[in-house]
Amino acid sequence: PRPMIAYLLVFIGVLSSVASDAGYLILIPLGAAAFLAVGRHPIAGLAAGFGGVAAVFMANLIPTPTDAMLFEITNESIALAGGMPISITADYFFQAASALLMTLVVGFVIVRIVEPRLGTYNPADAGDPDQATASDEIDPALEALGLRRAGFAFLAVLGVVLLATIPPGMSSLLFIVMLCFFIPGVAYGSAVGKYKGPNDVIAAIVKTFAGLGGLILVLLMISQFIAYFNYSNIPAVLATTLASWLGEAGIPTIPLLIGFILVIVILDFIMPGSLAKWAIFAPIFVPLFIQLDVPAQTVFAAYRVGDSPVNTLTPLMVYFPVIVAFAQRYQKNMGVGSLVALMLPIAVTVLIVWLVMFILWFLTGIPLGPGYP
Repeated sequence: PRPMIAYLLVFIGVLSSVASDAGYLILIPLGAAAFLAVGRHPIAGLAAGFGGVAAVFMANLIPTPTDAMLFEITNESIALAGGMPISITADYFFQAASALLMTLVVGFVIVRIVEPRLGTYNPADAGDPDQATASDEIDPALEALGLRRAGFAFLAVLGVVLLATIPPGMSSLLFIVMLCFFIPGVAYGSAVGKYKGPNDVIAAIVKTFAGLGGLILVLLMISQFIAYFNYSNIPAVLATTLASWLGEAGIPTIPLLIGFILVIVILDFIMPGSLAKWAIFAPIFVPLFIQLDVPAQTVFAAYRVGDSPVNTLTPLMVYFPVIVAFAQRYQKNMGVGSLVALMLPIAVTVLIVWLVMFILWFLTGIPLGPGYP
């Protein structure tokens, strides 16, 4: 239904973080094309995709590879305070609820604020008229066949996973998530003619992993930083000193958590990467809050709130110039300032609503995840 398109695009954007950064390059231009196809302003569709992918990047219904890396950093920081490690689902209830609520929030802002401000779309404003009117090259009959095969393949994978996980002992969640995307993807690609044989599938995998070189380098630097930082005992000294000061100051827990969230928001303007920021701050703040009787999963949930909304506003975010280029296909005078102005209502609304949600969740004492208060 036409009124649901914006909300569905945002929701798919939220879920796309399970494929790391793929949503930035795939979903955002598709969002613009989807809006144009139904006679709506394509820049509003681009904003819907961008808002879902970036402003809610740290929330999902599915634990993501980024979560796995962030939780490893968290557990290393917990060890500095002598605590027990937590699992990747430690704040899953909060994460899943955030994904659903933020989908509604971003969709509402798109429909009620962003799209009305854009007005009626004029194709003459397009920077690339051919791109702005390009149609899907996949035959609809093949697409329907591919979707059916992908659905059956997913059900088959789900059945195998249930057989493997109902008995105790299997806990490889990331491998299961990978299968749930890989097998249906191969089924769809073979149906629409993308994959003619095993070599095509292997080539696609190689192409995907070829783009991970930069991430591997970043992870190498992060791991070395954490190792030397921990070896120096600086995190333990800082955490103990700050905990003593804050304990004597008598500052309530909620203002401390709000202050932590706002610090992350400010730093996100100059350091958009989730991993890099958490690698620096987790060894300091996680032990600090643990000494103040705040569980590590609560600190991490607060980090989720502060890390995402500004992604849509900072030109230092690596994909920001790419998204400006996507927008210029449909509106040739679109620049960095125009994109920031377009996304500002989304970022501000998401931050305010998400912050209020976190405070209410903390006050009511609802568990953040299965077995984690």
